[in-house]
Amino acid sequence: MKKLVVKTYLEGDEAFLRKLSDVGMEMSPVIWQHERVYLASNYQPKMNYPRLVLRTEVRETSRPATYAVYLKRHIEDSGLDFENFTTIGNYTEMTGMIHQLGYRKVAEVSRQRREVWLDERTVIYLDVIEGIQGCFVKIEAEMMEGVSVETVKMELYKTLRLFGFVTFVTQTYAEILLGQMQPYYIPEF
Repeated sequence: MKKLVVKTYLEGDEAFLRKLSDVGMEMSPVIWQHERVYLASNYQPKMNYPRLVLRTEVRETSRPATYAVYLKRHIEDSGLDFENFTTIGNYTEMTGMIHQLGYRKVAEVSRQRREVWLDERTVIYLDVIEGIQGCFVKIEAEMMEGVSVETVKMELYKTLRLFGFVTFVTQTYAEILLGQMQPYYIPEF
């Protein structure tokens, strides 16, 4: 699956939730996620190497956790993400397989996530990351064939602007936890 992702940092979520409510949108109940992020042993920044993410997710406390492994590749010059995932039955065995493939764990990210879908391809997340003050609004759009990356990127920027945001960040939550957050200004239209 090809996705485009933009996110922005918020010191608090009250104003954003109020704006969503004003346009008739409501976030889902809280989803708890914990991710272990793995990089290839020969990983180098800016080389578009894939990373593996082992995710535990709890959507309802009355139901068991689900486990999945994600292969993610971020293409730096376009901002496009390629993502494949599969659910897994045995978390411990998958961890062993990841290590045997030569990947090393570089970060753990725990978050409380809420979501609202804009359409069948676009979702807005409100993420509270353990270890980071404030929260993030993250918009993910699945790319359709024949639509340019720039067109989708501009639509996501416009959506952020509609909610009053003027900056965005490109770093992953793992990078932000390591103190590497760098905000960029959203282009004006």
